[in-house]
Amino acid sequence: MPEQTQRRAGSAQPESRLALKRRARRIYRGLVETYPYAVPELDFETPFELLIATVLSAQTTDVRINATTPVLFARYPDALALAQADTAELEEILRPTGFYRAKARNVQSLAQRLVDEYDGEVPPRLEDLVTLPGVGRKTANVVLANAFGVPGITVDTHFGRLSRRFGWTASEDPVKVEHEVGELFEKRDWTMLSQVVIFHGRRICHARRPACGACPVATWCPSYGEGETDPEKARRLLKYELAPGREELLAHLLAGRTRRELRELGYGLGA
Repeated sequence: MPEQTQRRAGSAQPESRLALKRRARRIYRGLVETYPYAVPELDFETPFELLIATVLSAQTTDVRINATTPVLFARYPDALALAQADTAELEEILRPTGFYRAKARNVQSLAQRLVDEYDGEVPPRLEDLVTLPGVGRKTANVVLANAFGVPGITVDTHFGRLSRRFGWTASEDPVKVEHEVGELFEKRDWTMLSQVVIFHGRRICHARRPACGACPVATWCPSYGEGETDPEKARRLLKYELAPGREELLAHLLAGRTRRELRELGYGLGA
């Protein structure tokens, strides 16, 4: 166990608020250094595309959604077209995403609301977004942060799990997690924080067997040791561009290649 974590884990003294903030920000800086290329893993070009893709991503993978949305948005490029879509045709396009009938109903209802109440445009306010069918705070924060530049914390399963492992919160409630973690960081950092934590959860700090021995922020993590601590064994647990044998892909990402460019070059991202 790294020395700093050992001292903290073995201490009878509770961590002060100031110490927690300092440790949280060290973790954040370490994750930014590890994932400077962290971006939303859903492909989109407009707020409408991001909103629909995020709603569709429930209970499936971003990889599957990215394979489906090019056809979807070519056929229905805006809210009006989607609202007027033939339901059977829409369901067939969405079939690979799972729960396709419910998703088709959801996105059509959402599109109709955009047409009826917002002139077909995605509203740039959280209080409006969360009233739309299939849109909760998580989806609203994704859209606000990445389509409108409004800082926000996206609490998905990865973010919630890692926030508890890092000792930033003990809550299981996403809204409480959002607020408690938000108090530890500058508002300007919330969007990047969300992205690097989610990246870390998908690549290293897995739910069942975290790769502790390959973790760049293990020194500041009170949960070090929950997973594999042997560096070589931990390295074999890494996923996506960090996995052994994918060094070339990682180099491309670090050099600034976009995920879409890399897919066009034949790299299977998220696989």
